Amino acid sequence: MSVLPANQPESDQDSRLHLVLCGADALVYTLAEELANSRDRIRITVITPHRVRADVPDLAGLADRGVEWQKADRLDEKAFEEAGLAGATALALVMPDDMTNLHAALCAREVEATLRVVVRMSSRGLSKSVDRLFPDCAVLSDAEMAAPAFVAAALGEVAPTHFRRANRTLYVAQRADVPARRTVLTLTVTDAEGEVSVLPAEPSPGEMLPTDLVLAEAVGRPPGEDVTRRLLSRAGRRPRRLLTFARAIRAALSRKLGIAVMITIGTTLVAGAVLNGYDNNPHSPWEQIYITLLTAVGSSDVEEERNAIAQAAQLVLTLAGLALIPLITAAVVDGMVNARLALTQGRLTSELADHVVLVGLGTVGTQVMRQLHDLGVRVVAIDRNPNAPGVKPARQRGIPVITGDAASEETLRAASIDTCQALVVLSTNDPVNLEAALRARSNHEDLRVVLRLFDDDFAQRMESAFQINTSRSVSRLCAPVFAAALLERDVHTTIPVDRHAVLVATVTVAAGSELDGAPLEHAEHPGESRVLGMSANGGEWVDWVPDRRRVLAEGDRILVVARRGGLRGLSELAGPGRKRG
Repeated sequence: MSVLPANQPESDQDSRLHLVLCGADALVYTLAEELANSRDRIRITVITPHRVRADVPDLAGLADRGVEWQKADRLDEKAFEEAGLAGATALALVMPDDMTNLHAALCAREVEATLRVVVRMSSRGLSKSVDRLFPDCAVLSDAEMAAPAFVAAALGEVAPTHFRRANRTLYVAQRADVPARRTVLTLTVTDAEGEVSVLPAEPSPGEMLPTDLVLAEAVGRPPGEDVTRRLLSRAGRRPRRLLTFARAIRAALSRKLGIAVMITIGTTLVAGAVLNGYDNNPHSPWEQIYITLLTAVGSSDVEEERNAIAQAAQLVLTLAGLALIPLITAAVVDGMVNARLALTQGRLTSELADHVVLVGLGTVGTQVMRQLHDLGVRVVAIDRNPNAPGVKPARQRGIPVITGDAASEETLRAASIDTCQALVVLSTNDPVNLEAALRARSNHEDLRVVLRLFDDDFAQRMESAFQINTSRSVSRLCAPVFAAALLERDVHTTIPVDRHAVLVATVTVAAGSELDGAPLEHAEHPGESRVLGMSANGGEWVDWVPDRRRVLAEGDRILVVARRGGLRGLSELAGPGRKRG
C-alpha cells in the first residue's frame, strides 16, 4: 500500500480521490502536475520505470503536492498492489507503447476490476480490446488530441478550430463558407441585438445567417473547395499556369539534356529564318514553316541555284534536324523515367507553392497529415524511415513522401521549402527537429515554423529565442484531456467558439439511468449540449445522423458537443443511480 507524504494528515487519506498514473515519458509528469494543480482533493501515485526519458522532469519535485513516486520496470500485479491500486478511484496507463499499456491493463484488472481506467493508445484495433476489459474505461490517443493544435499553428490560426473523430475531420467555419451539405451542426447564432447564442437549436432556413458559426465536415480537395487556392485568391495572386508548366518540364528533364534540346531548337529556328530570308523566291508564312520543318527532318534537295548564305542555312538546318529528332526522343524517355523514379522514391515531379512541409510521419505526424489533407491543404512529407506509420496513409492520399534527413538542406530543397507556406516538424528526435527548423529558417526568414519539442519549458524558450512561430509539447497539449477523463468523463477535445469554449465528449448510458430506455432526443439540450452522433453498445461504427426518436439502451455511447455545465448534467442523466421515477 502506498504511504502518504509525512505532511499529509491521516484524516485526509480516506476522503481524497486516489489516482494511480503509469508512464515513462513527459506525459506522465505533465499529467501528474495537472492533477496536482486541480482544485479537487487528490492523492496521486506515479509509477515509472527506473530509467525514463531524459526530458522528463524530476517527479520528486511534486511530492509536496500529494504526489508519491514509485519505480517499477514491470507493470504487474505486484507493482499495482504496492501502489495501492485496490480501492483506488482511477488508473491512467500512459506508457508510450501500446502493448505495454495493454499488458498493464490486464494485470490491473486482476487487482481491481471496478475502477475507472484511462489508457493511452494509438492503435485502433488494440483500443477496442482495452475498452472491453473494464466497465468504466476511456481510450485516448495523444496524437489525435495534439494534432489540431499543430494544424492550427501551420495555418496561422490562433487556436484549433477542428478535430478528427471516427475517421472524420470536423472544423469550425462561418455558414457562408460551407456548402449546406457539409454543415453538421450550428454552434452559434447572433440575433439582431448582437447577442450570441451558443449551441442553439437548429434554425429554420429563413433564420439562418451567413455569419453563423457551424461545425462542418472537411472532405479534402473537391473542385472549388481547395483551401490553398482560396488562400492564393485572398492574397491577390493566381496560380500561373505557364510557370507551373515550365516547372514541370524542368523537373522532368535532366539539366544537360534540357540545354541540348534548347540549343538545337534555337539553331533550327535561326537557320530556318535565314534560309527563308535569303531564298530567291518569296514564301508565305505557312510555306516558310513548311520548308523549315521538311528541311529539318532531312526532306530537302540539293539546290545549286540558291545563293551561298541560303545553302549554308539549309545545311545547318538539315544537320540540326538530324540532332533534334533523337534529342526529342531522349527527352521524352528521360522525362518518363524521371517521373517514374520520382513517384517510386517520393520525390516531387514538379515544384509546389503555398504547401505545408511536414517532417515526421509518426503517430502525431500522421494525424496532422490527415487533417491537413482533409482541410484541402497540399502537403509534402519527409521522414528518414521509409516504413514510418504514416507513409502508407500518405501514399493512399497521393501525398508525396521524401525519404531523407530533414536536417539536410538537399532534402528540404527537394520538398520545395522555399515556396511553402509553413514547415511543421514533428519527429520524435528533438535535435533533428531543432536543426531542421533552424536550417529552414536560415534560408527562408519569413517561413512559418511549427516545432514539436518534448520539453515544454525548452519549447517556450526556443520560441522566444529563435522567433519560431510556435513550439509545442505534445504532453502539455494532452494532459488536460487525460486529467478530465480521469476525474470526470470522456472529453476528446476542446474547441473555441466565439468567446466561449465547448467540449467534444462521449457520454455512455449506464443501466438504470434516466437515459436508459429514453429516446435520444432527451440527450439534446439546446444551449447546453447537442448530439453529434452515437454508437450502439459494443459497436465501433458512429451514426452521424441518428434518429432522435431512437431508444437508448445500456452501453450506448453518445457523441456530443457541450458546454461544461451541459456535459456535467448530461453525464448525471446517463450515470448509474439516476433511475427514472
